[in-house]
Amino acid sequence: MELKMDREALTAFLLRDFGQVAADFAVERADADGVTLRLRVAERHLRPGGTVSGPSMFALADVALYLAILSRLGPVALAVTTNASMDFMRKPAAGQDVRAEARLLKLGRVLAVGDALLYSEGVTEPVARASMTYSIPPGAVEGR
Repeated sequence: MELKMDREALTAFLLRDFGQVAADFAVERADADGVTLRLRVAERHLRPGGTVSGPSMFALADVALYLAILSRLGPVALAVTTNASMDFMRKPAAGQDVRAEARLLKLGRVLAVGDALLYSEGVTEPVARASMTYSIPPGAVEGR
């Protein structure tokens, strides 16, 4: 399936429709393989000890997979998360940005399934893994 939204279009969508959190994220890549999204870590994303909080990493994974869906469908703001599972595997580097490498495993008429690996700056191995399913609004997927 061809891309309907590239990096610039996804960034504009975030600014327009999710302005309350858009400044937290930077879309670094959107292509046939998926989306790379960076969490610009600020003090509000940290837990005691200076490491990035679990809720902040969950938000990164959720937004990254949401954008991966939009990259294929176009600006369908009503796609919603219906299931999520997250494994926190190692502690992120203190105060460093975290990036999500998101990919779609299946994009059907009513459900999209994907996963994301999260990497902390300065840490080679992933710090977390997310598996998520989204409900696609009726009529959003043409020809299916």
